[in-house]
Parts: sequence; C-alpha cells; structure tokens
Amino acid sequence: MTTARDYAQRRQHLMSHLGDGIAVIPSAPQARRNGDVEYRYRPDSDFFYLTGFTEPEAVAVLAPGRASGEFLIFCRERDPVQEMWNGGRVGLEGAVNMFGADDAFPFEDIEDILPSLLENRSRVYCNLGRYPDFDKQLLHWLSDVRTRRRSGVTAPGELVDLGCILHELRLIKRAPELRVMKKAAAISVKAHRRAMARCAPGMREYEIEAELEYVFRQGGAQYPAYPSIVAGGANACVLHYIDNRDRLRKGDLLLIDAGAELDCYCADITRTFPINGRFSATQKALYDIVLAAQLAAIDAVKPGATFNGPHEAAVRVISTGLKDLKLLKGSVDGLIEKGAYRKFFVHRTSHWLGLDVHDVGEYRLGDAWRVLEAGMVLTVEPGIYVPAEKNVPKKWQGIGIRIEDDVLVTRAGHEVLTDDAPKHPEAIEDLMASGD
Repeated sequence: MTTARDYAQRRQHLMSHLGDGIAVIPSAPQARRNGDVEYRYRPDSDFFYLTGFTEPEAVAVLAPGRASGEFLIFCRERDPVQEMWNGGRVGLEGAVNMFGADDAFPFEDIEDILPSLLENRSRVYCNLGRYPDFDKQLLHWLSDVRTRRRSGVTAPGELVDLGCILHELRLIKRAPELRVMKKAAAISVKAHRRAMARCAPGMREYEIEAELEYVFRQGGAQYPAYPSIVAGGANACVLHYIDNRDRLRKGDLLLIDAGAELDCYCADITRTFPINGRFSATQKALYDIVLAAQLAAIDAVKPGATFNGPHEAAVRVISTGLKDLKLLKGSVDGLIEKGAYRKFFVHRTSHWLGLDVHDVGEYRLGDAWRVLEAGMVLTVEPGIYVPAEKNVPKKWQGIGIRIEDDVLVTRAGHEVLTDDAPKHPEAIEDLMASGD
C-alpha cells in the first residue's frame, strides 16, 4: 500500500526541480456518458501520483519555499445532502489530515486564491493542452497577475511542461508501486486462466469478456485497464478490436488482450489460444514463431540494454520464421533492412506500463534509444497478423497471434510479472483440457 509518506516524498522530489517556480496540477474532470449519467470517475494519473487523492473537482498546487505550506489542495467541501446521494467526501480537513496537504481550500474559491499563489513566481509548471477548459482558467489567472505589476508584483514569465520532470520520475517504479502492479498482474493472470478454461466453440466473444471482468472485480480491481480485446478468428488481425460480439468458431484461434487496473495501476496481458483446445499444425507453426520472438525479446530486457533491444530481437526471430515458412523471401538481414516483416508484424514490441497502460516516459533521449534501468516496467508483445491477400497462401490467411507479458527491469536482469499466464502450447492445451 502506498502511504502518505510515499506521496510526500514524490512531491518533495518534484519540488526539488522547480526552483522558484510553481506547479499547478488539476485532476481529470468528470465525463458525461449520456443524459445525466456520468462515467465512473478515475483521477488524472499525474495528480494521483503526487497526491493519492481520488475525488473529482480537485487541483493540487506545489509552491516550493512558501512559508505557510508548500502543498495545497483545492477540493470539494463536505456536504451532507450531496453525500447522502453520492457518498462521502474527504473535505478540507480530510485533505490535510489524510492526504498531507499543508492547507486546503474550497474548490469554488480557486478563482479568488490561486492568482495570488502565482505572484512573484518565475514560471508555472503545468500540463498545458491536457484539459483545455482548465488551461483557459490558468491563462486568465496569469493575465490577472500581470495587471498587478504597478503594485510591485511580478508575474510568471514561462509556462513549462510539467511532464518533462514528472514523467521521468514516474518512469522508475518504486517498491509501493511495484507491489500494486504485481497484484494487478496476478489478478489479470487469473482472469486469463479462467478465460482459457471456460472457452468453448459457440460462445460469444462478449461471454469471454464477462469472464475476464468477473475475475477483475472479484480480485478487487476497480476497472479493466483498457477496453478488453476478445478477438476470435480473423478479428485478431484488427489490432484494437473491441466489438467482442461474434460467435467463437471451432478451428479458430482466440486472441485476448486484457488487463486489470488496481488502484490506478495497470496490467496488460495478451494470450492467443485455440478455441477448441488444440492448435492445428498451421496455427502452431505461426504461434511458435511469435513465442520464440517473445522469449528472445524478454531475454533482451536488462539494465544497460536499450529500449529498442527487445524489438530488434523480436524482429529478427519473426523475419527468420516467416522466411522459413516462405511467407517472406530473401536474406534475413535484407528483409529486416527493407522492413518486409511489417506486412505481418505491424506494431512495435514494447511500451511503458504503470499508471497508464501506455505509460509516460520518453523512449528516445536525443538521437539515441533510451537505456533500460532497474525499476522500469515495459510490455513485451510481438505478434504476427496474416492479411487475407491473394499473394498469401490461403491456409495462413486471417490468423492473428500476439503474446504479451509485463516485464520489470531489475538490477540483475528482469522479472516477468505475468509469467503464470500459460503461453507454451502444451501448457495452454493442458489447462483448457482440465477446465481449471
């Protein structure tokens, strides 16, 4: 569990980079689904990372060196009537006592209070462009401060992207974060195992989706980390397929890309398996290539390696395998140089994982790929997707296979957080036959 002290350390670390600037971080606005119905609320990831505060209508301010307190929160006040309808609120006292704010103010008073906090600061750190309505307010407050120059007040002269500092901090996961991520991974593994065990020809894709989400909620996860992909047959060749409505057919493969979100941290797993419980020779030939590519890519994850190393390893294995199956022709080096593999492997192998499923952090620093460090978490997810084209033998057409795990970079190498989800063909077939 992440403690108030953990959040305080994150804020202090960030403020050590701000100099005489000030950071203004709003949480996400509530989003309307339809009519008077709102989506279940989920806080902004940057805001949550620094505060742990999960209510809407909240803004955090970090003001290094402020004599009467450096960490301020604007939030909703307690309201017995609203709480009777919609549940309890933290309130101003709770923001101080539970979340470590030095001071808390009613959200409604931000217009009167925040401009004075901007006075005599050299720059404002913010996520400009993320929430346009809030951006307009912030620019209005800056304009208000500028009108006071004749009174000896100076206004910030720069707006600086907060992400340049904060997202570098978020990229390295500390022990409290990793504990949550490992639990989210374990819940997600359990869901994938259940989906394999329950899968049968004739079911609808959404029935499998329901099995996944049942396990997510049963395990304590608040949401799926992203809309679950449950893609039978040729639907697996649509990378972000989320209709999840077709009937599962005997003889097809089922690709599931799904993960749980626990306390705002994400898991992200993909498994591909035969709907009838047995790989055909054709399916297994392609599957073995993807699995070998994934294992090679995982082996490339270690401190000092580059972020692109796992992708390069996967590309070489896939290019070699596709050449061996005569789906590609030419030398392996030539196929890689020309990018011929992209006809069948159309995406990259990895992305960062954390509070966001495609988490923050630069992949390149200048002209060079980033070097992996202990505490980084990335996915490893090569795939092969065979289009239904005339120049592709029919037996391969419409087969889509992806295998994805969540991998932590450790001081000694790596740890696969999702390794208990079966991915070797024999293990998959045994699980499906057992019904467990």
